[in-house]
Amino acid sequence: MVKKLFMYSVLVVSVAFSACSFSYTLSSIEGGRVPITSQYDTDVDQEAVRILEPYKSKIDSMMAPVIGYASSRLEAYRPESPLSNLIADILVKSAETKTGIKADVGVMNMGGIRNILNEGEVTFGSIYEICPFENALSVVLMKGDALLELFSNMATVHGEGLSGANLVISKDGRLISAKVGGKDIDPEKNYYVATIDYLAEGNDRLDTFKKAISKTEPRDATLRSLFIDYVKQCTENGMSVTAKVEGRIVEQ
Repeated sequence: MVKKLFMYSVLVVSVAFSACSFSYTLSSIEGGRVPITSQYDTDVDQEAVRILEPYKSKIDSMMAPVIGYASSRLEAYRPESPLSNLIADILVKSAETKTGIKADVGVMNMGGIRNILNEGEVTFGSIYEICPFENALSVVLMKGDALLELFSNMATVHGEGLSGANLVISKDGRLISAKVGGKDIDPEKNYYVATIDYLAEGNDRLDTFKKAISKTEPRDATLRSLFIDYVKQCTENGMSVTAKVEGRIVEQ
């Protein structure tokens, strides 16, 4: 209830600010933390509930439809996790279907994965909670030496979502070894990396993406829509959504 109330509140505030303009100026800011506990499940502001009810009904009608089924609970954590593996795999598959480019590697940041995928029914809302940002597919071309440097960036934060490669990293954040497609990386060879536009710009400490030779970003290919399409395809093929830890990133 708390989570949904927050979602609807944000929507109403966004609508209000987009529809109005003010002549006020900011005079001061005070910050602090408000703990969100089960208190709000029993001590509900009924006036707020009444105001938000029309928006709640509309959002529920869009988010509630079931599009698939997850065979187990999928979480995101370092150095490697089922959910980060799955999303990196989706980026690699989508690179080929959306751009015609067969990506060698997929990279997704853990910070962009904002929720778990619970076992059982998967709804539109499930995917929106995991991928709340307007991140979109980006396929970058990098030389092997830059790719090794990118993997070193990933080692310093003890892992990110990865597909198509295997890394061995140290507990103090150093890259020990890296392979792509089971082979050592050729520093002079070009590799395609499927990621999101936010990372392709060099954000979230993956600075080496700025060394990309080229970048391809198809229209209408948000990570969220790609994830939804993947779940629907699983359902059409009579499959459930599943993923596991496979030793893509090993810390030793």
